[in-house]
Amino acid sequence: MSFLVEQYRHIQAVGQRLQYLDGLPPLLLRLYLAPIMMQAGWNKLSHFSDTAAWFGNPDWGLGLPFPELMAALATGTELIGGALLVVGLATRWVSIPLLFTMLVAALSVHWENGWLAIADGSSWLANDRVLEAGERLSRAKDILQEYGNYDWLTGRGSVVILNNGIEFAATYALMLLVLIASGGGRYTSIDYWIARFAGVLPAKR
Repeated sequence: MSFLVEQYRHIQAVGQRLQYLDGLPPLLLRLYLAPIMMQAGWNKLSHFSDTAAWFGNPDWGLGLPFPELMAALATGTELIGGALLVVGLATRWVSIPLLFTMLVAALSVHWENGWLAIADGSSWLANDRVLEAGERLSRAKDILQEYGNYDWLTGRGSVVILNNGIEFAATYALMLLVLIASGGGRYTSIDYWIARFAGVLPAKR
């Protein structure tokens, strides 16, 4: 019993030392999410008229009211929010609207397609849509092998069918939830140093 207690104390001591690295995971999350959000915002900005039309059209789009305003808000949220994530400024606050955009995307665009982003019939998460895509993929490969330079076309990766499920949007949403809970990270964000110099955090932190 004393041996187990001693081992537990040793593990706790190691954990105490590792706490000084607890700013690293939020930093990595921020740096992972930032280019994704900024690229999404840039795509919307580059094709703003098409984006606004898609936001507003009820037949082949989202059917939202005030589509230009909604498109502008989504674009600004992703561009500015992504930039703020890079430096860790207002991390918790900016993660909230970014999370909202991910939830809207997941529920309004990707939900009906299931979980998988890429159609993979061998996955236990495959739905009827994914399984049906397998036949289309097989036929597409036959056409490419017969009429195209298949080795060149597949030289950088396999031919796949985009299923456009909620996988990516849900993953990003979970990562943003972590940032809302953790903040930008100790030592690695502007948020931390503002709080430190403002006296909000104890000096030992």
